[in-house]
Amino acid sequence: MNKNQPNNQEDQEIDLTQISKKIGRLFESINTFLFRCIQFFVKNVIVILILLVIGVGLGFYLDVTKKIYNHQITVTPNFGSTDYLYSKIDLIESKIQEGDTIFIKEVLGLKKPKEILKIEIKPITDVYKFIENKTENFELIKLMAEDGDIKKVLEENLTSKNYKFHTIYFQTKHNTTEKSTIEPILHFLNESEYYSKVQKEMVNNVQLKMIQNDTIIAQINGVLSGFSNTAKGAKSNNLVYYNENTQLNDIIKTKESLINEQGFLRVDLVGLNSIVKENSSILNIENTTSINGKLKFILPILFVCIFILIRFFIAFYKKQSVKANLIN
Repeated sequence: MNKNQPNNQEDQEIDLTQISKKIGRLFESINTFLFRCIQFFVKNVIVILILLVIGVGLGFYLDVTKKIYNHQITVTPNFGSTDYLYSKIDLIESKIQEGDTIFIKEVLGLKKPKEILKIEIKPITDVYKFIENKTENFELIKLMAEDGDIKKVLEENLTSKNYKFHTIYFQTKHNTTEKSTIEPILHFLNESEYYSKVQKEMVNNVQLKMIQNDTIIAQINGVLSGFSNTAKGAKSNNLVYYNENTQLNDIIKTKESLINEQGFLRVDLVGLNSIVKENSSILNIENTTSINGKLKFILPILFVCIFILIRFFIAFYKKQSVKANLIN
C-alpha cells in the first residue's frame, strides 16, 4: 500500500500539470483569436465604416419607402352566408398569390391590383354571444367538450364559423382608403343572386312580424282600457276581481314581451341591409413584424458579415493554394 502511494501522487501531479497546460493553451488560443479579430477590424476600419454608413442609409430609405400596412374589417355574415364569405376570401387570396391582376382589377374592383399583398379571415371568438338564447348551441359545446379541450372546441372550424362576428385582415404596400379598398371588397362579397333573394324574404318576414306585433299590442291596449273601465265595478265582487286581475297580469307580461321583441327586430333590421354587413374597419396600421421597419439595423450588420465572409474565403483560398503548391 505504501509503495503504490507515491506513484499515485506522481500520476495526479502529472495529470494536474497537463490540465493546467491545456487550460493555458486554451487561453492563449482565445487571446490569439481576439487579437486577430481586433487586427482585422483595425486594418479594415475604413471599409467597415463605409459599409455601416451605406447599410444604415439604405435601411432608412427602405424602411420609409417599402412600408407594409395592415387593415381590418369586422363583418357579420347574414342569412347563413358564413361558408360563402370564407370561400370568397379564399378565392381572393388565391388570385393574389397567383398574381392575377386582371381578376383583382376587373372582378374585385381594386384600381391598383399590385398593391394588395394578402387577405384572410378569422372568427372573433365570442362564446357568450354564441350560446345567448340558444340552448342547442350550449348543449352542443358541452357535448363536444366532453371528448376534448374546451379551448380547441371553441376555436375549431366547426364551431368558429358559427360565431356572429368575423374579421377580414389584408395587407397593402402603401396607405389606402376605404373607398379604394374596403368598398370594392365588400361590394364583391355582397354579390350573390341566391343570398340577395334570401335577404329580401328575410327582411319581408321581419317587417311582417313587426306589423303583427304592433297589431297585437294595439289589441292589448284596447283590452287594458276595457279592464280599466270595469275595474271599479269588479271591486264589488272579490272573486271576479281576483280572476280578472290575474288575467291582467298575463296580458301586461305579453305586452312587455312583444315590446322587447319589437326592439330586437328593429336592431336586426339595421344589420340585414347587407349579405355581409360591415360593422367597423381599421386602416393603415404599419406592419412591424419580421424585418419590416428594422432594415436600418439589419442591413449594416448584414453588409459587415458578408464582407467578413468574403475576406475569410479569400484568406482560406490563398492558404490552401500555398499548401497545394508546396505538395506539388
